[in-house]
Amino acid sequence: MKKSIMETLNKSIRYQRKKNTQAPKQFEELEASMLFCPKCKEAVPVRSKLLIVLPNGDKYDYLCTKCGNPIGSKVTKEETPLKSP
Repeated sequence: MKKSIMETLNKSIRYQRKKNTQAPKQFEELEASMLFCPKCKEAVPVRSKLLIVLPNGDKYDYLCTKCGNPIGSKVTKEETPLKSP
């Protein structure tokens, strides 16, 4: 009887998942592939165009592939700031 309880306890301890305290890195930055264009009145594929390089990151503009209308924008965060000369 003792042996079966110990075996069961060891099995349950062995199969417990380790808790991960870090956040998953797979969703740190998302890229849009389709957005709603108010001019075309439908969801369309988009192109990203670099607008300006900022001290804290880069600003991108999303353009409709059908009409070229700007649909949205995004600022990416730079981990290392720019060094001044």
